[in-house]
Amino acid sequence: MVNKILVNFIKQARKKGFSDNQIQKEITLKGWPITESEKAFLSLQPKPKYQNQVTLFLNNEIIKALQKRANKNLFTLTEQIEDILRRSCMNKKKIPKEEKIDDKLLLAFSRKKC
Repeated sequence: MVNKILVNFIKQARKKGFSDNQIQKEITLKGWPITESEKAFLSLQPKPKYQNQVTLFLNNEIIKALQKRANKNLFTLTEQIEDILRRSCMNKKKIPKEEKIDDKLLLAFSRKKC
């Protein structure tokens, strides 16, 4: 169960402009257990609006290249990334399954060309 006092303290501190690191430090100095403060911070995180959501961490060079490509295709950056992922999945070629041959002699004398 999340401690409501701690949650209210975090909300008030955020309204006053304190960072989460500063708030965490103050909570720890006041003697609150870390597990309690983590639960309180987690309860305040926004709930994702999509069930299937992916977080990507990209460096600036990749973002610039993707943004350039998105502008060319008249997409937003998010739409461009979605398009790349969708095309990647759709264009995936089916790899034929290898036949399992247990006997090496059978393979050597087989009519099938390798």
